[in-house]
Amino acid sequence: MVARSSEVRPTAVRHSASPGAGGRRGRGAGRLAGLGLGAAATLVLLTGCDVGAAFDGFGWPQGGISAESRKMYDLWIASCIAALAVGVFVWGLIFWCIIRYRKRGNELPVQTRFNMPMEFLYTIAPILVVSVLFYYTAVVQTDVERRTANPDVVVEVVAFKWNWQFNYRDGLGKDANTVASVLGTSDVIPVLVLPTNRTIRFEETSKDVVHSFWVPELLFKRDVFPGKIRNEFEISKLVTEGAYVGRCAELCGSYHAFMNFELRVVSPAEYDQFLAAKQDGRSTQEALESIGEDPYATTTEPFDTRRTERNFNNAAGAPAGAGR
Repeated sequence: MVARSSEVRPTAVRHSASPGAGGRRGRGAGRLAGLGLGAAATLVLLTGCDVGAAFDGFGWPQGGISAESRKMYDLWIASCIAALAVGVFVWGLIFWCIIRYRKRGNELPVQTRFNMPMEFLYTIAPILVVSVLFYYTAVVQTDVERRTANPDVVVEVVAFKWNWQFNYRDGLGKDANTVASVLGTSDVIPVLVLPTNRTIRFEETSKDVVHSFWVPELLFKRDVFPGKIRNEFEISKLVTEGAYVGRCAELCGSYHAFMNFELRVVSPAEYDQFLAAKQDGRSTQEALESIGEDPYATTTEPFDTRRTERNFNNAAGAPAGAGR
């Protein structure tokens, strides 16, 4: 027979009843608190420096030229910092558990069915993170989508295979009048001139298929639809002068990759002078020269149509496209 004093009690019960269990729990809570404070301190330090420039925007294009683009950029950087803070905290917990609760000998570790503080943390923390991100995303999205009743500048964007026409309008809607126009050709890149510090409404329409109006420095694009649909959006203000390439961002046919334009951002006074020159009957190149700008696009060049006599099986010396 086995003596009662030699009965083997479960190791888990012996560990859970040990006097030092409460101390270990206290130290564990202290470590968790330390990790939380460290993550918070790291977040504060990161927000105090130009994190976007240091990490190349975390993949987001830098150098936005509109107020909306900078708001979207700031939201992206803040989201990346928050994601990194959460990641560091979770990784810290994982490695702490690996080290703290690694196997030591043959003793069975403490057996528990649940941990209320940990489950509470993993339930509330994601809800708080998602709620904060949702709130700031909704705020920025509302700013980007906002349109005013009386914008300072109205531009009708007309896309067609494979170029652009920009009509400066005297009002809103398809019934407004065009006061000046810029038309791109196979030989000349269209230059869209716009002022800084003025609200600008874009009204888009297409003559044939779906195109997409995209200036990378605006950090977002808008599709251009054919038919009666006029896709509209507004920029509260452009903040940086310069020349910026614009592209079609929707596959629209053979010369889609070459369907470019140039956005030229100038001061309000120069814009007024340019528009007055266009209304006086000057060409776009002459109007650009009148305000001291390059008459032709500097960020892109016209596409090569490759229309030679060889393409049309013409006889030598025959004009291109003349047929037989």
